[in-house]
Amino acid sequence: MNAQNRIDPTGDQVHLRREGGAGEVTAHIAQVGASLRGLSVGGVDLVPRYPEGAPTPFGSGIVLAPWPNRIRDGRWNDGGAERQLDITEPARDNAIHGLLRYAPYAVDTSEDRATLTAIVYPQHGYPYTLRTSVTYALVDDGVEVTHEVVNVGEGDAAVALGTHPFFCIGGVPTADLVVTVPAESVFEVDDRLLPTGEAPVSGEVDLRGGVRVGDVQLDTGFGSLVRGADGIARSTLTAPDGRSVTMWQDDAWGYIQVFTTDAYPGHPLAIAIEPMTAPTDAFNSGRDVRRLAPGESWTARWGVTYSG
Repeated sequence: MNAQNRIDPTGDQVHLRREGGAGEVTAHIAQVGASLRGLSVGGVDLVPRYPEGAPTPFGSGIVLAPWPNRIRDGRWNDGGAERQLDITEPARDNAIHGLLRYAPYAVDTSEDRATLTAIVYPQHGYPYTLRTSVTYALVDDGVEVTHEVVNVGEGDAAVALGTHPFFCIGGVPTADLVVTVPAESVFEVDDRLLPTGEAPVSGEVDLRGGVRVGDVQLDTGFGSLVRGADGIARSTLTAPDGRSVTMWQDDAWGYIQVFTTDAYPGHPLAIAIEPMTAPTDAFNSGRDVRRLAPGESWTARWGVTYSG
């Protein structure tokens, strides 16, 4: 096929730009999964880039709706009705990362803002209809992200959200960054990465005081977030020279998944810090799953800032 006729596996590409106090702020967003695949402030990359024309690696930057993370066996009890979702993580026999991971969103964009919208239609194991949107708005030192979910169908819809951003500080080996997460509890998991309990953080999964990324291997869920007086929880990656990138989340997001990998294309090590409104397997535990009545909407915000 002629190269001009090829379609990028992540769909149309959106490029945003704004002049900020620390210099030019840019973002690169992909249509498929509404994924944040690039962010820079003053020429410093804050999201690790991957090659054009390649599929999204490890769900990088995608929106997770109407649930984040995993559902055991893809089965859940929906108010007495047994539901069976499609198994999308066959190796562990789970349904993972919701129903929009590979969905092409409709895109409305201006120079420094983009809103991407997608519909969750009724399907195997999920009989509800949702209109979901995510707005990326550049600010002087990063990006603010607003999610909205509206129940546009019948019945009270079970809903939770997540997103899967990876972070870096351009020019600094990710192994040398220090990750700090304000979580007081960690979810214990089985060999399918499904929760078996919750415990106080300790040892290498106590990230409150900061841990060098190269010294830990994580695919770990956290709860009991400590928030500032403004109700915001903040996780950071800090370089040896003091520069930092902060992922903040409002009180709709009560959980965080931290994931490290040495297989992210073009990077010896990569780290994702993923805000979630509900923990892994929440459709079974019921923990912090929202029920949206027909016509009801729900908004949740998070964002990224850089300090040079």
